[in-house]
Amino acid sequence: MLKNTSQKNLLLVSTNEAARLLCLRPQTLRKWAMDGSGPIQPIKIGNRLRWRFIDIEELCK
Repeated sequence: MLKNTSQKNLLLVSTNEAARLLCLRPQTLRKWAMDGSGPIQPIKIGNRLRWRFIDIEELCK
């Protein structure tokens, strides 16, 4: 795990990787992104969704 908070703030993961870390299906995260219903929201880069590692880590606590 990363120890430096500034490094964590910069780390973005794909929807598939975020789903794996959260033990969810990727489609669940896509639904959260589409309707804003989830506890975390992604960053859109072009037509791709990227999820902040620090948000995922906080959600797992």
